[in-house]
Amino acid sequence: MSVESKIEARIESLREALRHHEYLYYVEDSPEILDAEYDTLMNQLKALEAEHPELITPDSPTQRVGGRPKEGFAKVAHSRPMLSLDNAYNEAELRAWADRVHAALPAGETVEFVCELKLDGLSLALHYGASANGASVLQRGLTRGDGTTGEDVTTNVRTIRSVPLAVSAAKLKKAGMPQQFEVRGEVVMPQAAFQRMNEEAVAAGLPVKANPRNAAAGTIRTLEPNIVAQRRLDFYAYFLLREGETLLPGQQETLDALKTAGFRVNMHGSSAKTIDTVLKFIEKAEAQRDDLGYEIDGVVVKVNSTAQQARLGFTGKAPRWAIAYKFAARAGVTQLKGVGFQVGRTGKLTPVARLTPVFIGGTTVSNATLHNADEIQRLGVRIGDWVQVERGGDVIPKIVKVDESHPRGTEEIEFPTHCPVCDEPVVREEGEVDWRCVNASCPARLREELLHFASRGVMNIEGLGDALVAQLLGQAEMAPAEGEEEAAEPVARKALIHSVADLYTLTMDQLLTLERIGQKSAQTLLDEIERSKKNPLWRVLLGLGIRHVGERTAQLLAEEFASRGQDYEAMQALMDATEEELQRVPEIGPKVAEAIHEFFAGHKNRQLVERLHKLGFSFTAEKRQKTSQLEGMTFVLTGTLPTLKREDAKTMIEAAGGKVSGSVSKKTTYVVAGDEAGSKLDKANELGVKVIDEAALLAMFGQ
Repeated sequence: MSVESKIEARIESLREALRHHEYLYYVEDSPEILDAEYDTLMNQLKALEAEHPELITPDSPTQRVGGRPKEGFAKVAHSRPMLSLDNAYNEAELRAWADRVHAALPAGETVEFVCELKLDGLSLALHYGASANGASVLQRGLTRGDGTTGEDVTTNVRTIRSVPLAVSAAKLKKAGMPQQFEVRGEVVMPQAAFQRMNEEAVAAGLPVKANPRNAAAGTIRTLEPNIVAQRRLDFYAYFLLREGETLLPGQQETLDALKTAGFRVNMHGSSAKTIDTVLKFIEKAEAQRDDLGYEIDGVVVKVNSTAQQARLGFTGKAPRWAIAYKFAARAGVTQLKGVGFQVGRTGKLTPVARLTPVFIGGTTVSNATLHNADEIQRLGVRIGDWVQVERGGDVIPKIVKVDESHPRGTEEIEFPTHCPVCDEPVVREEGEVDWRCVNASCPARLREELLHFASRGVMNIEGLGDALVAQLLGQAEMAPAEGEEEAAEPVARKALIHSVADLYTLTMDQLLTLERIGQKSAQTLLDEIERSKKNPLWRVLLGLGIRHVGERTAQLLAEEFASRGQDYEAMQALMDATEEELQRVPEIGPKVAEAIHEFFAGHKNRQLVERLHKLGFSFTAEKRQKTSQLEGMTFVLTGTLPTLKREDAKTMIEAAGGKVSGSVSKKTTYVVAGDEAGSKLDKANELGVKVIDEAALLAMFGQ
């Protein structure tokens, strides 16, 4: 054997040994060697690869941590949607789901269930492809994203030690798996890693994370793979696909195959032939949840047979063959020390209880939501009271009642009459429970407004995400949005923007002062910001965040006021419109008209619009050219269409005089069905409503 062959064989031998010990340590939790011995093997491999870089392969254990993504995370479509699950909160709801399963299958057909712990983390999809030696190698890791499209976080996924970088040909054969496959599962942060991370944050004077799930989600989207590697995330596999289709005939076989292939599979799962057995498993799992070392918030129950799963199908948002049984909220008793008020994107003031810290279900809780002024009155809570706190859904703490076994507090909670941040008056609309700040330039509203303004469906400014917005506002960490658990104190820096309009005055020199921004990415962002000035009027209206104004309402307003003048003239006419004029716009009622009028009555809001105009916004408003070819027809859209987004199909139908409804009735003319159409398709068949596909819809327009 030549020297080169001996070196190559030694490198491969070290890799196999390291993979074996990584599997034992990170998947089986049963290491055979000490950490020092593992490090010795790793150092030997690193030295050999440094001397022979031509022999380095992507699946080598030395290649887990790579460079950071150059321009953030790319968006990638999933092979099939990553849907959420419907929930059951008690025995009756679980039994009702099982009854629906049996009713949807042929009478007398046996149904077997598989029970799995519902891990409290975030979903990932891992794609593996063929390599030359018959093995499979990790090619891509995607977050769930919006369920249809995820973010490519492959660089970070490679740092998770329980994710195999490669699956050998021998393991694939033993597991009955092809070289090309997709694994879906859950990323969690173990409680020990979470505690260590927060201890390090405290020592560094940084804000702590609220819970392991938030910490795991934030970690997987970190742009520094070295940080991800240090936080020791775990990945548990539970689903196996090939080209978007289920691979094996049963869920239990899927779990067994994944384990055989070297993936970490949660060992606490179980099969069950009856719902009574499922309930016993749930009871046992809830009793063990504090001893697992990671967070769970329930049990997932699935129909085992993938053939039965296919027949049961999906609703619009969830599979009919699976359900999540959610555990009861964990609770604790502590004292209410004070109340602060947070302001969200819509201006909603949310009272936040400041509590004596109490440990509830693996998390120290020091803040809890009181929802609104009516809830405070209903609870009868006062500062100084001892209160029972629950982690609703095991995430968001809330006060559920006063514990009257302790002495009562004496200080009443006063709701502010002015915004606690900008000092503008707050308003409460008739018939509503929430008080709101209506100042669009309120600093507390600004972060969420900027993210909304820049989002894809609004002004579509690519690259303007959470981390960059925080830096532009001069804060390393922001107070949470409405409904989030902990309020982190911001770390002050010099703010570069104080309103949405300030985005359009940013310069290259200013952006280059920010962390992790190079000249290329800064120029790309500036180009995106400049391009957004040409967006039509309806997108600007949507971006302003006017209450009750969504995409459809914004489009109707732009169409109506286009007849009052061109471009900025149309905007001025809208700002000056009375409530009565606004109500004459199709589909706009008194409540929406009042919200629009109130928004433009605000001096600072009008100033913002005028400034955008001076900065070069076009405010293009064109009267939509409508035809009457679909006049009198009502359409319902369901499922995923091959080429059209649902909103695009809706726009086409409405432009041709048709109406789009959200539910099927006898008055429905057509149901347009795509892939994974749900209950609307069933309803159409039941009522005898004609069902067409995208091609038939396009044919109506001569396309």
